[in-house]
Order: sequence, then C-alpha cells, then structure tokens
Amino acid sequence: MDANVQKRLGLKELESKIVTAEEAAALISNGDVVGMSGFTRAGDAKVVPMALVERAKNEEFKIDVYTGASLGPEVDKYLAEAGAIRKRGPFQGDAGIRNLINSGDILYVDAHLSHNAELVRQGIIGPIKYLILEAVAITEDGLIIPTNSVGNSPIFAEYAENIIIELNISHPEALIGIHDIYVPGEQGKREAIPMTDAMQRLGDIGIKVDPAKIKAIVISEEPDAPSLIVPPDEETQTMANILLDFFRDEIKAGRLTKQLMPLQSGVGSVANAVLDGFADSEFEDLIVASEVLQDAVFNLIDAGKVKFAAATSITLTEELQQKVYGNLEKYADKICLRPQEISNHPELIRRLGLISINTALELDIYGNVNSTHVSGTRMMNGIGGSGDFARNARLGIFVTKSYAKGGAISSIVPMVSHVDHTEHDVDVIVTEQGIADLRGLAPKERVPLIIENCAHPDYKEQLWDYYNRAVEATGNHQTPHLLEEALSWHVNLAKNKTMKKKLQKLNY
Repeated sequence: MDANVQKRLGLKELESKIVTAEEAAALISNGDVVGMSGFTRAGDAKVVPMALVERAKNEEFKIDVYTGASLGPEVDKYLAEAGAIRKRGPFQGDAGIRNLINSGDILYVDAHLSHNAELVRQGIIGPIKYLILEAVAITEDGLIIPTNSVGNSPIFAEYAENIIIELNISHPEALIGIHDIYVPGEQGKREAIPMTDAMQRLGDIGIKVDPAKIKAIVISEEPDAPSLIVPPDEETQTMANILLDFFRDEIKAGRLTKQLMPLQSGVGSVANAVLDGFADSEFEDLIVASEVLQDAVFNLIDAGKVKFAAATSITLTEELQQKVYGNLEKYADKICLRPQEISNHPELIRRLGLISINTALELDIYGNVNSTHVSGTRMMNGIGGSGDFARNARLGIFVTKSYAKGGAISSIVPMVSHVDHTEHDVDVIVTEQGIADLRGLAPKERVPLIIENCAHPDYKEQLWDYYNRAVEATGNHQTPHLLEEALSWHVNLAKNKTMKKKLQKLNY
C-alpha cells in the first residue's frame, strides 16, 4: 500500500475496503437516491461519478443526485450529459446540467441551502442508498475528514444506508483540523446552537460514522475544478466603492463600528469583486461568516483586513488554489469549515448580525429580487443560500450591474419575472450607477431611489413612464402596476432581443 494512503487511512480495518472506482460504482443501482459531497465545485466526489458515466453509456442507469451545492464537471456536466441524472438538488452551476434542466430532461429541486438537512431528517429526501464522500483522511478513531467543503455531508452520512469514500491524497494534510462538524438534533428536541461568535468552535474535526456503513474506499488524486469567477473590473470596483461609502455613513450614524459586523458574500464574480474592494479600505479586523470562501477572502487575509473566516466551502480560481493550498498552514488558524445547516442557519445569521451581500439577476422598481430565473422561466443556478442570509441578516444587500447583454437588458424592470426575495427581505441595492437604501420606506418611496440611483441612464425614462402611468391608472394604489404591461419588457426582449421601447408620449 502506498505510504501516503496508509498514513491517511488511520482506521486500519478499512484497508480491505479499498477498491477501484469501477468496483465502487457497480454498488449503486439504477433508481437509487445518491448523496454526494461537494459545495460550489469544492470537496466533491470525482472518480466514482466518472465511473458512473461509463456505466450510463452501456446500460439503463438513472439516479437522483443530492449534494451541498454545485459540483464540478464530473457530475454537473458529464454525468448529466450521459443521461444518468433523473433529479438534481439543491443547487447547480454548470451549463451542461442547466441546459438539460431547461429542456425538461432533468428534474431540478431548487431549495434554500439551510433547508436540506431538515428534508433529509424528515425523509422527504431519501432513502439515501449511497453517499459518495471525498475525504482527505480517516482518523484512528473513525472520523472522516472532509476536503475543501462540508456542505450536507454530515447529515447525508448520518442517514445514508451505505457510504463510499473517495480518499483524495492530493489535498494537503493541513486540512485536518480546520473543520468544525456540529449537527443539530431533531426539531422539537434540539437545544439552541451554542454560538455567539463566528470564531467559536462547536463540534469535531471530522464526521462521525459507523464504520460498517463504509462499503468501499477509492483512492483519488483529482484536484477540485477551479472557480469560474472573473476578475474585478471598473464597474465592480465602482460598486465596491459605493458600498464602502455606505458603510462609512452607517458608522457616522452610529449603526456600525469600524469592524462592521460579520460579512457574508454570495457565490459569483460580482459579489466576490465587491468584497475584494475592501482591500484598499480603512476597515480592519473583519470577520467573514459566509457559505463560501472565494478568492477575495484570502486576498483580504493577506492584506491584513480579515482576521477570521468561516464558511462551508473554499472555492478558488486556479491561481488562488496554488497559492492557498500550497501554503495552507499559513491560513489554517484563520479559517473554519462547517456544515451548511450551520453556516446558513437563520438562528445564527440573526444572532451574529451578519451583513449579507448577494447577487441579483434582476430587480424591480419596488425592490423585489429575482436571482434564479432568466425571463421568469429558464433556470440559471438556483437560490442557493441567498434567501437564508437576506431574510435574516442585519443588512440584506443585493448587487448587480444595471444592464446586461451590452445594454439590451435592463437589470431593473417594472416587475420581476420571478420572485426569490420579496421587497421585505431587501434592504439595500447597489449597481455601478449608485445605491438605494430601502430600509423603512413604503413602496412608492423606493421607486425614485431605485430608478434615479440604480437604473442605467438608457432605461430611466422608460421606467418613469411605466410608473407614472401605473399611478394614474390605479388611482395611486399602495403598489401601482399596469398588469397588462408589467412583464412587457420581458416580452419585448423575447421578440426583439432588447428591452428598449419607443416611448410614444410623456406628459406628466
């Protein structure tokens, strides 16, 4: 046995369970519900799913796949395109599976990421026949040490009938000790989660399982797929500067201190770029309490701005992977990975007073946000954890560029084509044009702030035209709308490839 494998496999009775990926894949049956480790292309199973791809080429084979969040191409591209996935949940981010969801070939259960553990406990998801779990090690006392994410792995491990371990020896041993595995009890019996500070540790460094559940161990050396975020640009830097000025005003008003409150930043290029803007600011001793640690977090640690960062996943670009994983000891005492039902738990988000920064696809003139569906029907990625955070955060902030597709699309519309976050959960909106602080405002008070501060100049007149006619037609109702026109911008986009309209007359 390879010395590195022997070192990582502390429970020697499991040595007899080492098999090939093909042998492990053969254990899974057509129609099974399968849990897989992984969260935003990190810590996901890789070699066994690729063996399942080969099976699907030669036999009738479909499974339901539940994970922490999005996975790398092995599942969300190759397994999906092989026709081996019947149903997928709760989040994805690959064009391969997205196309199959939108063509109706794969059923997709989009869900708040904090809710999945409860669905497993209640048997709504399941019975889980197999969990495929990537690990960096198994300790002498039988703890499974995850790699770069925790996600839903602890709850899957508790309820799965069988477990397949992918022991990935390419990941650094320095990962051992950064995880904090705490699993709440059943609802109605559990105690309050004993956390009052994001830096607290609550549980074990690994996942406790009955060794008898482990049916196979496959050795892997496959790295995580790199994050697909793009570098910050001039507009995202402008958005970051706008947000930093907002925080400065909050400090002057006595609502925040220079340390702010724990920061959460959603997955994606815009949210990451906005967080990156803190690097050249005066803010220090920041704490991150998020679901994903992206490039910006490690840049801020290096800049001396962030003193501690907790999440459920580390998702990095290729450049940052080499920098961080090649020197993980430098960061080990400053980071912590937890189960997603802890990182995203409403009780903790509310108690810790998080500042939540997430990305919108579009928003409307009253502050409702669509973060999942393009033109109301085509799934993008999913709601992820944005709802967990926005509803319960001290400050629920949504960021987006004011336009898309070179200006053919306005990100601010009369009515969103799909609602993920109602106006009640949206405190602040930021685009490259400016900021709208919606706290304490009635619907009609929000309209001028959103249009004048956040909309692209090419669409302001068109938005005012809609709103003013809606006020006139409805007799100044609480939330004025022209129902026959509310989604006409999306109809125009579908027919004419643009949301821009020719305005006939403006007399107000």
